[in-house]
Amino acid sequence: MLVLTRKENEKIKIGDEVVVSVLSVEGNSVKIGIEAPREITILRMEIFEQIQKGNIESAEKELGDITQAAALIKKKFFKE
Repeated sequence: MLVLTRKENEKIKIGDEVVVSVLSVEGNSVKIGIEAPREITILRMEIFEQIQKGNIESAEKELGDITQAAALIKKKFFKE
């Protein structure tokens, strides 16, 4: 991880297309601005983690549904 110290109104350039600006510092909070192309998704980490958790839960549910469907097909067509 790269750690930089920036003051209010200073900027950081990431690659060719992303600029991060320190807009203000108030107590323990830093307000930043991010300039990036529309096709680049920018998410707060807690939102990103929530989305990932939801995707994992959804995939697990779908796997359970597929397993149940396979069991029903096996029961119907392959009677033992």
